[in-house]
Amino acid sequence: MTVATAPEKLATRSVEKPWGRAVLPAPFVNPGSDRIGEIWFESEAGDPLALMVKYLFTSEKLSIQVHPSDAQAHAMGLGGGKEECWLVLDAEPGATLGIGTLHPLSGEELRAASLNGEIEALMDWKPVQRGDFFYIPAGTVHAIGAGVSLIEIQQNADITYRLYDYGRPRELHLDDGVAVSVAAPYDHPLQQCVDFSVDQLLVDGPLFQLRLTGDANETLAGSGPMIVVPVEGDVSVRMGDTPLTVAAGECLAVEPNTPMEASSGARLLLARAS
Repeated sequence: MTVATAPEKLATRSVEKPWGRAVLPAPFVNPGSDRIGEIWFESEAGDPLALMVKYLFTSEKLSIQVHPSDAQAHAMGLGGGKEECWLVLDAEPGATLGIGTLHPLSGEELRAASLNGEIEALMDWKPVQRGDFFYIPAGTVHAIGAGVSLIEIQQNADITYRLYDYGRPRELHLDDGVAVSVAAPYDHPLQQCVDFSVDQLLVDGPLFQLRLTGDANETLAGSGPMIVVPVEGDVSVRMGDTPLTVAAGECLAVEPNTPMEASSGARLLLARAS
């Protein structure tokens, strides 16, 4: 999937969630009283992007859930699977992310624990702080806890199987979810605490690349446009005689090697499908 034209300031979409917040952290503003849980960035210029960028803001725990791989999704007649990564921007004292289970569970054990609620206690709830970074492979049983603000970079597939939702009146997907789950302890080499001031490659394939940098003219290998996410400061690109500037809380899609200029002290996330 590619965007037909670039550069493009991506459209912002606020998504209501029962676990979201009525008051959002700056620079975002909630114009109403509904709980906003996610801010999505989408192209209005052409085909969907291969990657999606989201901000997530939680006041309650998200459902315990899982996503299929590309191969599993294709076997079910779906377009593709979903792997993702999280960069924590802020976390209240005691905030946690549930990633993996404390010990391996069979499919039958996972189903039973999801039905009776024991899965909540079997999750590995990891205390988090600003800068914590986790790559979440397909099949990983996971949940985001309350009091967290983070950026999520993911394959652009809206496919989530809920295993447990704390009694909320939302559909569960136990058959599909158990079938694709790897309910086991999480031990991934891309787990780290990021120093925002240091340029670094956070993800290097096989599905996408992600770099943290202050240099707007860095580029990434892969296919399709590059998504530029200002975490701090802003970045500008010229469209004819008119500069197009995006700041923190916004996103830009550009073709690789497009000349850009970042503000002094800017920190940018660059993402591109492999």
